[in-house]
Amino acid sequence: MDGNIDSASYETFQAEVEGLINNGARRILVDLSHAVFVSSAGLRALHVIFNRLRAPNKDIDDDQLRKGISGGTYKSPHLKLLKPSEQSRKTLETAGFDMYVEIHSGLQTAIASF
Repeated sequence: MDGNIDSASYETFQAEVEGLINNGARRILVDLSHAVFVSSAGLRALHVIFNRLRAPNKDIDDDQLRKGISGGTYKSPHLKLLKPSEQSRKTLETAGFDMYVEIHSGLQTAIASF
């Protein structure tokens, strides 16, 4: 992502990622190093992407997912985030995304996590 993910950009961001998914992508790494800010609209887009990636690849059922997230034992095998700014990281953590989406600081580590 080149720029913030907010009300002005989330639709374009989400549409581009959904295009990748429609063309067969099953794993997405979102580089947030150039997105200083992620708004609630950006969080919503990331959650939609998480659900879209999970739909054809249900690794566990919804009850197991909820238990895994609340128990700290589930991380998405399909969606990872890379290098969020300090502000974006705080937003993601406050919203609970770090409970089910891995956040990486290094590209090689992020790629290897798939």
